[in-house]
Amino acid sequence: MSDWQEITGGVTAPKGYRAAGITAGLKPSGLPDLALIVSDVDAIAAGVFTTNQVCAAPVTYCRQRLQAKASASAILVNAGQANAATGEQGWKDSLESAKALGQALNISPESVLVASTGVIGKRIHMDALLAGIPQLVAALSETGSDAAAQSIITTDLVPKSIALETTIDERPVRVGGICKGSGMIHPNMATMLAFVTCDATVSTTLWQQMLSRAADKSFNQITVDGDTSTNDTLIALANGQSRTAA
Repeated sequence: MSDWQEITGGVTAPKGYRAAGITAGLKPSGLPDLALIVSDVDAIAAGVFTTNQVCAAPVTYCRQRLQAKASASAILVNAGQANAATGEQGWKDSLESAKALGQALNISPESVLVASTGVIGKRIHMDALLAGIPQLVAALSETGSDAAAQSIITTDLVPKSIALETTIDERPVRVGGICKGSGMIHPNMATMLAFVTCDATVSTTLWQQMLSRAADKSFNQITVDGDTSTNDTLIALANGQSRTAA
């Protein structure tokens, strides 16, 4: 394995990924607020989430989805409303979001993971989200990472993304990521929202171990204000499209 080299492309740098970000009307500011990351094939999925005793509906939803099926094809992220402290209706909104996106992508809703960020105690503006899904899917692109990164930020001053490449058995392997967060950052988890893509072939168990270890050495070292969020989520996908085993 060679050293990692930084490249461009964010979450769409690895093979077999597309992304998009649009303005769906979820933020009062009118700024981009709905993002999507899609793998062309079902990918191994791993997640690390907030340890706060109060968890937002999408955190609970993703935990249960990954326990039942450690794979996914799509991650839908809304900004504007955190869908936290929203009771049973919050869960229903997460489920409805996954079902609507699954139908639009012609995949199982069980292959859709969801994340939310924004004002705690506020439900997602579901009419706007559901109306925005067709536009979001139409905007999917192999160069859409920057738009997705822009669409998940709230109080951040700038979007955050990276992509890296190395070689394994003389074949290129790529990893990409986007994240958001500038407040309510405190271990454990201190991830805010972060999404990672990879095109290597890896086992479910190893992928979760690698993600948890990486989070401990990075995001879980960060403290900004001592506040652990209700929504902290780190999801990583590995779709095997480089045909190289990690």
